[in-house]
Amino acid sequence: MAVTKSAKKTKTRQKSNGKIAPQDIALDFGQIIEDYRLAFQSRQASLIGRKEVMNGKAKFGIFGDGKEIAQIAMAKAFRKGDFRSGYYRDQTFMFATGMGTIQEFFSQLYAHSDVEAEPFSAGRQMNNHFASRSLNPDGSWKNLTEMYNCSADLSPTGSQMPRLVGLAYASRLYREIKELHKFSQFSKNGQEIAFGTIGNATCAEGMFWEAVNAIGVLRAPVIISIWDDHYGISVSNEHQVTNENISALLEGFRRNGNSGDGYEIFCVKGWDYEGLIRVYLEAADLARQHHVPAIIHVDEMTQPQGHSTSGSHERYKSKERLTWEEEFDCLRKMREWILDKDIATAEQLDQYEQEDTKQVMQIRDAAWEAFQAPIREERNLVLNLIEQVARESSHAAELGQIKNRLAGTPIAIRRNFAQAIRETLMVVRDESLPVKAQLREWKKAFAKENEARYSSHLYSESEQSALKVPEVKPVYSEESPTVNGFELLNSCFDTALSRNPLVIAFGEDVGFLGGVNQGFRGMQKKYGELRVADTGIRECTILGQAIGMAMRGLRPIAEIQ
Repeated sequence: MAVTKSAKKTKTRQKSNGKIAPQDIALDFGQIIEDYRLAFQSRQASLIGRKEVMNGKAKFGIFGDGKEIAQIAMAKAFRKGDFRSGYYRDQTFMFATGMGTIQEFFSQLYAHSDVEAEPFSAGRQMNNHFASRSLNPDGSWKNLTEMYNCSADLSPTGSQMPRLVGLAYASRLYREIKELHKFSQFSKNGQEIAFGTIGNATCAEGMFWEAVNAIGVLRAPVIISIWDDHYGISVSNEHQVTNENISALLEGFRRNGNSGDGYEIFCVKGWDYEGLIRVYLEAADLARQHHVPAIIHVDEMTQPQGHSTSGSHERYKSKERLTWEEEFDCLRKMREWILDKDIATAEQLDQYEQEDTKQVMQIRDAAWEAFQAPIREERNLVLNLIEQVARESSHAAELGQIKNRLAGTPIAIRRNFAQAIRETLMVVRDESLPVKAQLREWKKAFAKENEARYSSHLYSESEQSALKVPEVKPVYSEESPTVNGFELLNSCFDTALSRNPLVIAFGEDVGFLGGVNQGFRGMQKKYGELRVADTGIRECTILGQAIGMAMRGLRPIAEIQ
């Protein structure tokens, strides 16, 4: 990627062999500065977010500092219709794609229960756990090809991998099964890529290897990014993976030349802005056009604040390692590159950084105020109720203490309101006061509101909820034949497959054999190897494949022998 000062842009061209050449992408100076500033803002969100936890305004924090530049590059390859299945380090990617904002990031850190303020989980998930909505309020599907898609993050490490199999494999099915071409709200000729992200230490887990193998067998369009900062919490790669090199272990999955099954495997430094963009665009072209899966091992990443707010990395990293991390911090390296290419001056970058730090702090303040304002209003209402009780009660002094404790709490928390009301009712339990009825009604209404606030939508509440499907009882007659159970199942599956082309069956022995109990006997021959398919003995990713396919609009039937 050559930077021409006079042209004020990085120019691109395509090599005849289809590889991404150094001049393949066009980035003008303004875009480069915009990328740097977004990465810097994301870093400030991480640094300020940690302070918010330490100051007691949030309970726990885990952030994506040190991973910013790679995620900026990944976002450049991400298109509408694509899906992300990642983990809790990906905040910069969410900002870069527009699927999340810094204010929503802080709202989730505070566990803001208003879904308009925190659209990922309405405050129910740990921070940096992202998601997008695929359904409209009435339960109908949105047009997934016209939006950026993000499957809901999960806290157990590695759990993003099994569903990645199905999210990617769906693209192959939509491309290769003619009857599915009409479902354009789910796919445009199977050109969608499933992007997976994972940390280096989690690559030691079985779910990772099972998913990598399944994707390779299925020839599904995936880009798996491995963020490698050489640690898993306090444990270095020495104790995580053989030879401390995950991409070396993955060599057996590499495809031979430009043909054949397998992965295209890339290794790139996490601070190399130019190299990262080239790699992601090349990998995306292969996956999108040819359904060649890719693994991108992003090495030499850092984690400036350590794993999470539960500890400090100074406790387990050597002085030499800490010095190296400071020198190879991706923001520092990109800043040096910008100065070297005369894209901006040091004074200009200093000014940008000052502006961006101030902006992130203002965003934090706005998110905090939006979170606290309605809760403070509730607290004031509770304080007024307690004061009314105190005016009528002979226990005014004790009630005054309850009121003062609640009023003196620096951060308004709804749990404290409930506790204050319970204590008030206990103090006046032997008194007959008219205001007690009002207090009890408030307590009852408060509990109902919080049940909706924190427990709603655990299941679909639309008219299309599976819980609202009416029961259809079997009807028998004197002429009803007696058949074997597998014949009944066989007829049921046959009807489902013939009625709905979105129905896809797969599992152990389902295809050629028709299932060990013959429930799918003859179905593969009738409907084809893609709609009734055999899988390996990989139960974890059979279930994950079904989940991912269902998220892409398909109706999978997954079988485990």
